[in-house]
Amino acid sequence: MLENSAGLGQLITIFIMAAALGMDAFSLGVGIGMRGIRLLHILRISLMIGFFHIIMPLLGMFTGQYVGLLLGKVTGYVAGGLLVLLGGHMIVNAFRGGFAKPVNHRSWGGMILFSLSVSIDSFSVGVSMGMFKSDLLVTILIFGFFGGLMSIMGLLLGRKVSRNLGDYGEALGGVVLLAFGLMFII
Repeated sequence: MLENSAGLGQLITIFIMAAALGMDAFSLGVGIGMRGIRLLHILRISLMIGFFHIIMPLLGMFTGQYVGLLLGKVTGYVAGGLLVLLGGHMIVNAFRGGFAKPVNHRSWGGMILFSLSVSIDSFSVGVSMGMFKSDLLVTILIFGFFGGLMSIMGLLLGRKVSRNLGDYGEALGGVVLLAFGLMFII
C-alpha cells in the first residue's frame, strides 16, 4: 500500500510539473493568439508543442539518469537546484519581458522554432526527473499532453483577452517549479 501511495504522489507531482511547464506554452500562446491565428494553425502548433514536450524531457531524463549515476547521493540536491533555477528564470523573464517578439507562427520553420523555444525548459525538468527515476513513459506522455493542451488554451484565449495574462501565467509556472525544487532540496 505504501508503494501505491508513493506512486500516486509521484504521479500528482508529474501532473503539476507538466502543467507548470505548459504555462510557458500557454503564456506565449496568448501573445500569438492576440495577433490573430486560424484554428488550423492552433492545431498544428499545439501538436508540435506536444511533440517537443515529449522529446525534450525524454532527452533530459536520459541525461538525468546518467548524471544520477555519476552524482549518487547528491542527486536530489542537484535536481532540486535545477528546478529552483528554472523556476526563478521563468519568474524573472515573465516580469522583465525576457521574450522577444514571437516568430512568424504561420510558416513551418516558425512553428518549429516556437514549439522548440517553449519546450526547452522541459529538457531541464526531464534531467531532474531522470535523477529521481520517475516512470519514463508516463512522464513524457503527461508532459506532451499538457504542453499541447496548455498551448491550445493559450492560443484560443489569446484571441479573446489582454496581453497581461501571459506574463502572469508564466510567472505562476515558475513559482510551481521553484516550489518543487525547494521541496526536493529540503
